[in-house]
Amino acid sequence: MDDVIPADRLETMPVDELCIQTIRTLAMDAVEKANSGHPGTPMALAPAAYVLWSRFLRFNPRRPDWTNRDRFVLSNGHASMLLYAMLHLSGYDLSLEQLKQFRQWGSLTPGHPEYGVTPGVETTTGPLGQGLMTAVGMAIAEAHLAATFNRPGHALIDHHTYVFCGDGDLMEGASHEAASVAGHLGLGKLICLYDDNHISIDGDTAITYSDDVAGRFEAYHWHVQDLGDQANDLAALERAFQAAVQEPQRPSLIIVRSHIAYGAPHAHDTAAAHGAPLGADEVRATKQAYGWPADAVFLVPEQVRTHMRQAGDRGEHLHGKWEERLRSYGREHPELAQRFGTALQGELPDGWDQGLGSYSTDDKPVATRAVAGKVLGTLTERIPWLIGGAADLVASTKTVVTDGGDFGRERHDGRNIHWGIREHVMCAASTGMALHGGLRPFASTFFIFSDYARPAIRLAALMKQPVIYVFTHDSVGLGEDGPTHQPIEQLASLRAMPDLCVIRPADANETVAAWKVALARRDGPTMLVLTRQKLPVLEAVDDGEGVACGAYVFARERGEQPELILIASGSELVLTLKAQEQLRSEYGIDARVVSMPSWELFRAQPGAYRETVLPAAVRSRLAVEAAATFGWREWVGERGDVLGIDHFGASAPGPELFRQFGFTVDNVVARARRLVEE
Repeated sequence: MDDVIPADRLETMPVDELCIQTIRTLAMDAVEKANSGHPGTPMALAPAAYVLWSRFLRFNPRRPDWTNRDRFVLSNGHASMLLYAMLHLSGYDLSLEQLKQFRQWGSLTPGHPEYGVTPGVETTTGPLGQGLMTAVGMAIAEAHLAATFNRPGHALIDHHTYVFCGDGDLMEGASHEAASVAGHLGLGKLICLYDDNHISIDGDTAITYSDDVAGRFEAYHWHVQDLGDQANDLAALERAFQAAVQEPQRPSLIIVRSHIAYGAPHAHDTAAAHGAPLGADEVRATKQAYGWPADAVFLVPEQVRTHMRQAGDRGEHLHGKWEERLRSYGREHPELAQRFGTALQGELPDGWDQGLGSYSTDDKPVATRAVAGKVLGTLTERIPWLIGGAADLVASTKTVVTDGGDFGRERHDGRNIHWGIREHVMCAASTGMALHGGLRPFASTFFIFSDYARPAIRLAALMKQPVIYVFTHDSVGLGEDGPTHQPIEQLASLRAMPDLCVIRPADANETVAAWKVALARRDGPTMLVLTRQKLPVLEAVDDGEGVACGAYVFARERGEQPELILIASGSELVLTLKAQEQLRSEYGIDARVVSMPSWELFRAQPGAYRETVLPAAVRSRLAVEAAATFGWREWVGERGDVLGIDHFGASAPGPELFRQFGFTVDNVVARARRLVEE
């Protein structure tokens, strides 16, 4: 009876109820057909989703990228069938056949919402808490762009960010960071509905969770409405959403005590409904309880399609009105309109990369973090939509937007975002800002604290969002703070992450080039890994193109082919240059020095180029890097060697640590000689 409309059973059902039961049964059917998924939460939240999408959410399914649309984030992404049902019924390009292919290879309906896969999905969610943090960034972007571009009579940016989240989201520490910063910044257009269903995978949440959620969010300066057991009360849900929309100064939390697998005779309010199909018998019984044809599968009554698509039609009309407003804005504010358009396209102004700084060997040694800060100062003058900040470390990471003002509750046009000691939400919200569009975000902290932000960095890479991470204090060279602050395994770990580009420049000129690469990249995040300690300016051998290629010959051999290749990144490059001279002058060994600031960029080069840098015939290769040796075998080969650190650091001045751990010219020379003489 697939797709058959049993009018005799459904013709008397009110349209609101008919829509809600359609959402619920689509979720049950898709999970059942896939024999995989989470049916319970979509069944519980169908009324709330229906009220939001049909009465509040502004969207245009025919133009999912409309700039002034409301954003919807399903932070409890395991409930993905709820979102897919809403997208299908609302008129997005997501067919019923795709719902039938839920969780299957090549479908547009993966197990968790994936950005770039499904039309209408605003962000990838799955790891709990990430959606909420990302939504904070979307709300920041909306607030900043509205404060920057809106003019009297021309509200170009005026929309809300809605989030559905569950117990798991709020148990994660990520939710603390998200809620804290959102309340502090007064993000009044962030509205979150919390599905308080009392169920997690292991059972009733009472075994692990007894927070006063309302009190907690009130303490975060949120507007809180606790609806209690009214998850199916459409009027109460509508009043709550309306009150949230009308609260301009505080983000809003709506709490509903829902019932997982609502209406299922045996699965209702049980953990079994969280992550497994209900089973054929339970599905039939549940449909009967809904007044639904028990044997109908993937049934969508025509009156449901007609009714649900009215919101999309309204959104298309609103989109048209917005386009008219944009044209009028362009006539009255042409310069702002041009800047607005360029920012939304993710483009960069003409000449943005000219005159960013050039350094000579006559200049004093300088930390790459300091150079990066100067470059950023110039870039933020030229690129007004370059925005970001640090996790309470601006003075150390040198990431300040000069004259940019501070983004805060009273000033949303500020470009310096003070994240506080919240690395995780800083990076997740930066991704949200990039996803929103119109801004190019950067985020900064000590390199070691990338550990706190790693899940958010991973999702930025997964979604190929062009966030720039400016991470300083890159090695044991930072010195006295000791092993808790000294990165060892971070370079190897982050290099292993697909679609993340890690760049560790060796001196001031490579740092300038690294910034150019980072801003030019649009297909994924870029991480600049910078020193605290001062480094000498090395004699430049090109105009920065070598950095863009990931690795290049920094100092050539004298003969036609080197006997040995020394490879290094960052602060260790200078050691290899000195070692090259000593090998040549004292031992007659003709070595080449290769600077390799980025494995990812080098790996992407044509094989012919890679051969010019690391000729296969030269098997004696020594890599030198003050970090874990893991992964270097790809570049040095089985015949090569790596001078690195496969243990934690210690508390002492940086130069002393380098000496104790073998990062000296003499040790590089000794290791190189052994390779050649073997």
